[in-house]
Amino acid sequence: MSKSEQSLTQFLDYLKKERFYSKHTIKAYKKDLEDFLNFLVEYFGRSLTDFNEINRESIRFYLGNEYDKRILKGRSSVPYSSRTIARKLASVKSFLKYLVRVELMKNNPALLLKTPKIKKLLPNFIDQKLIDKLMNLPSAETPLGLRDRAILELFYSTGMRLSELVGLNVNDLDPDKQLVLVFGKGGKDRLIPFGKHAKLAIVEYLKSRNISFNTDWGKNPLFISNRQNRISISTVQRRIRGYIGQVSHSQRLGPHILRHSFATHLLDKGADIRSVKDLLGHSSLSSTQVYTHIQSEKLKKIYKQAHPHGSKMETK
Repeated sequence: MSKSEQSLTQFLDYLKKERFYSKHTIKAYKKDLEDFLNFLVEYFGRSLTDFNEINRESIRFYLGNEYDKRILKGRSSVPYSSRTIARKLASVKSFLKYLVRVELMKNNPALLLKTPKIKKLLPNFIDQKLIDKLMNLPSAETPLGLRDRAILELFYSTGMRLSELVGLNVNDLDPDKQLVLVFGKGGKDRLIPFGKHAKLAIVEYLKSRNISFNTDWGKNPLFISNRQNRISISTVQRRIRGYIGQVSHSQRLGPHILRHSFATHLLDKGADIRSVKDLLGHSSLSSTQVYTHIQSEKLKKIYKQAHPHGSKMETK
């Protein structure tokens, strides 16, 4: 194993054990940094022996090379998006920062490189009028339907992340206080309240498994597959996408739309944005403020439809 490969392995191990990054995130870092290290071999014409040889010029060449790559889609070819390039630069910055930390580099030459501007998309959400219809789509007569209904209800009731939901154990829920303990990003725990609809749906689902909250189930997973294993992220994505597709025509139908709906509906009802931030597990308020933009767009739409001169309102 080369010095570069060894350092990358140690960095990924650091992300897992000390930063508590998810498997998905670590996989993305691994792919980005393998591309970066392979590029450096071509750039320098040899294997890298000293990380201090990496400079801003070599990183710029790498990003330029990545930007020019084409992803074949049928007969057309499309360049990497600014979002992808920004992610790759972030991976490089984090890796080099780690190398400085473990004294394999004197400084991080990527720090002053500007991240490409990314067009921010407003989060999709489901109209409140359609929520009840969505929740009633899974069958209440089968174990599979009861599980899917419990997943939908808990997702919408708490706004937790998909990885957080999949990782839940039965004992993480307190049905009396209606609180769920969530293991979030960066190893941070948080308690989230959930409503009576979610509670009832979970109780019915657990009954179908001959389980009740009155027994100590330890690390027994809350949601399981047909093979009695912890349910996978891909299964939840596939199942929820199918249900949401029946009530929404959006192109982005992943489970995250329920998280977005949770936050949007709370703010619509007058919830404090800082409270919503804590419920979502955001590390900074800026991540939560995107939902205030949704409210602004909705108000503009209402104004244009209702005000006598609203149709002439200038939109940007």
